[in-house]
Amino acid sequence: MTTTLLGAESHVLSDDSEFVLSHLNHSNHAQRLQRGLEASVVSSDDRFRTFAVDRTTKPTVEIVLSQAHPEDRAAIQQLIDRITHDVEDWNREHRPLMPAGVVKRLHEIQALTDRLPSESLVLREEIDQTAMFDEIVGAAPPLRTVLSHVSKVAPTDSTVLITGETGTGKELIARAIHKRSPRAARAFVAVNCAAIPSSLIASELFGHERGAFTGALQRRQGRFELADGGTLFLDEVGELPAETQIMLLRVLQEREFERVGGSGPVRVNVRVIAATNRDLHAAVADGSFRADLFYRLNVFPVDVPALRDRRPDVPLLVEYFTHRCATRLGKRIRRITRATSTLLQSYDWPGNIRELQNVIERAVIVGDSDTLSIDPRWLAGRSLGPAPVARLSSGTLATHEKDAIEAALTHSKGRVAGPFGAAGRLGVPASTLESKIKALQIDKRRFKPG
Repeated sequence: MTTTLLGAESHVLSDDSEFVLSHLNHSNHAQRLQRGLEASVVSSDDRFRTFAVDRTTKPTVEIVLSQAHPEDRAAIQQLIDRITHDVEDWNREHRPLMPAGVVKRLHEIQALTDRLPSESLVLREEIDQTAMFDEIVGAAPPLRTVLSHVSKVAPTDSTVLITGETGTGKELIARAIHKRSPRAARAFVAVNCAAIPSSLIASELFGHERGAFTGALQRRQGRFELADGGTLFLDEVGELPAETQIMLLRVLQEREFERVGGSGPVRVNVRVIAATNRDLHAAVADGSFRADLFYRLNVFPVDVPALRDRRPDVPLLVEYFTHRCATRLGKRIRRITRATSTLLQSYDWPGNIRELQNVIERAVIVGDSDTLSIDPRWLAGRSLGPAPVARLSSGTLATHEKDAIEAALTHSKGRVAGPFGAAGRLGVPASTLESKIKALQIDKRRFKPG
């Protein structure tokens, strides 16, 4: 807090504009000072609450001194004595003493004030970008395994790498880890690395200084700074460009980084949870992802199962999404047709839970009765039951594995993992398919678009 006494028209000003003294002139300074104090208006309700001051209390010199730290009172008294004799500008910074004896320093108050806009931004973004579930729904064995892993890794500070196809709920798992961690009271900041242009991703993650590039009109905090003390979720981390991978590796190793255009390190305390639908083992093998960064991220891997691998959860998810959508739209759905139930459980859901959610929402919107019904044409062109390409197995198909793999790679344009990858078409794990490709000496690169 800074007390400023001005000569001809003097004011006692604090940083929060709480006490105001006015109309002191050259004559009878001490008397004018006291009058100004007694005539002052306390403009901040916070000051009344903080110092337990009654609104009828007149702010005298004694009150001002009583609210200053004991070590600062003598200097404040000297300042008041001098201003009664000299018409000059005087400034004195002092520490206010709170009623419970707590000393508040100006720089601490300022630091907290500066942090508020950042944490408000994080809160708004978290509300706007809430995961598609309010809770994890399902009880199939593959999901129970994932939740067991979540409960074990959440209390630690270990870096987690979540893998799984698009739409399986990787961000939901990341949020579950954060909420069960000691960092739960701090920010959860999510970044989709694939949604940000490669030229801007470094600035988005690490911030930039004013003038760092065209359009950088002021310093901007990056997502790492916004997540300080909390958790940073890097979705689609496999899409990071090579130069940003190096910067991320430094943060994981040293817990510090430099803003774009900056000259000094910024230290942060952030837990990183990354997610990808890519096969990072294959990405490391073909040189598109750094091996050292992969091992830094893959401290604790969590593989989220595809919806087709947890079919018993489909009815539970249908009920959950139906209730949520119907409530939001002001409708009441009581039952589901048998044909729709059979259709939903036989479908392979290449878009996984996100696709199921969208289909249910569409059915609720167009439905005119209390019965949920799905039009089979909404799923036309996608697989019902087995994948369209023959699944790999032992026996007669074994001799045609190479042909089947190459056909799948042709359809997927050389992509192995993900909902539209060759592994999904063949009905095998991506890691298994990668092993077979290597064993059969198939060159994946020749199937990728030129």
